[in-house]
Amino acid sequence: MKFILLWTMKRTLILYNVKAGHGTAEKKINSVVTVFQKAGWTVFCKKIEFTCNPFEGESELERVVVCGGDGTINYVLNSMKALSLDIPMGIIPMGTANDFAGAVGMSRRADRAASQIVNGQIEELDCGKVNDLYFINIFSFGLFTTTSQHTPDSLKHKIGKIAYMIEGSKELLHCQTMPLVIRYDGIEKDVRGLVVLIFNGETAGRFRLARKASIRDGVLECIVMKKCNPIGGAWAMVNYLIRGRKNFAIDYFRTSSLEIVSTSDIRTDMDGQKGADFPLHIECISGGVRVICPKLTYVVM
Repeated sequence: MKFILLWTMKRTLILYNVKAGHGTAEKKINSVVTVFQKAGWTVFCKKIEFTCNPFEGESELERVVVCGGDGTINYVLNSMKALSLDIPMGIIPMGTANDFAGAVGMSRRADRAASQIVNGQIEELDCGKVNDLYFINIFSFGLFTTTSQHTPDSLKHKIGKIAYMIEGSKELLHCQTMPLVIRYDGIEKDVRGLVVLIFNGETAGRFRLARKASIRDGVLECIVMKKCNPIGGAWAMVNYLIRGRKNFAIDYFRTSSLEIVSTSDIRTDMDGQKGADFPLHIECISGGVRVICPKLTYVVM
């Protein structure tokens, strides 16, 4: 892990998702810009258009600040990687769950998060890679995992993470197992799976699912729920989440890379965005993204 102190008078691009922050992200931008300008930063803002790369035509950027949730961070990360850019990234959490921002230690208040960035330090953190795409917090597929993709924004804005639970409960009516072959560290497993969760961070939808995961350890935490009846599987998962106990329905392992193949057409999810197609080569890229983190002595209120 490497730390690099920040210096002042930087040219900084602020990217923001107008749909983030319960649709109020645009209003919060002014307070964020004020913090940076008072610190002597040169900043300019750009709305994120998810149909184009926000870094096209931009040159000599020294920092980028992302205002949005995990899906927005995912888009910005992949946009940078597509152009082979390595720009330090600051995060202003304005999404529904903000899992990666929580792992980094960012305040949920936009102005305080901006202050953390101004006084922060650049840290090289892990990210995940699946085929030619990158994820910042979680890659997943199976039961519940594409819920965020089709949960209406209006519902997210009104009731937050409960919206995911409502939409996810509908999937129980159509749950099917997936034929999978999983290979890692010289091990091969044939599994009939209900859900596969591969974590870089600790949480998903603010639920702490990966108890030993870290964005600084160079490995991914993998959880596979195997074939079982819905009631037994639900109980097994709850028992694992609350008590951290492995059981008949949960296959758990940690690895730096793995491969998964399947004969089924399975939709995948990366940080709430559409994910990669099968077959899957998944790896942890140690120090793969530079993030402006709060200093270790900074106290988040």
